[in-house]
Amino acid sequence: MGKILLWVVVIVGMLLLTRILSHHNAKVRHKARTPRSGPQKTMQAPNSAEPMVRCAHCSIHLPRSEAVLSKGQTWCCTEHARLGAGPHSPTA
Repeated sequence: MGKILLWVVVIVGMLLLTRILSHHNAKVRHKARTPRSGPQKTMQAPNSAEPMVRCAHCSIHLPRSEAVLSKGQTWCCTEHARLGAGPHSPTA
């Protein structure tokens, strides 16, 4: 009975040690993936909405940070800025 109990303790100890080492390795890999220097991006609060703008060519709405500003208007991509105002825009 004593030998069985010893083996159970050894096996449980090995499983515990394996779990601790895998947790440590995952933490090290996570730290290696995150940049240490440079500007840190801060996430916006969920309730702060970003202003939306409309493309002058296709009238799609997109966040202002993703829009292309050209010729005094907003565009969804550089191709639409090159093409100019489209048939769906109110200025055409």
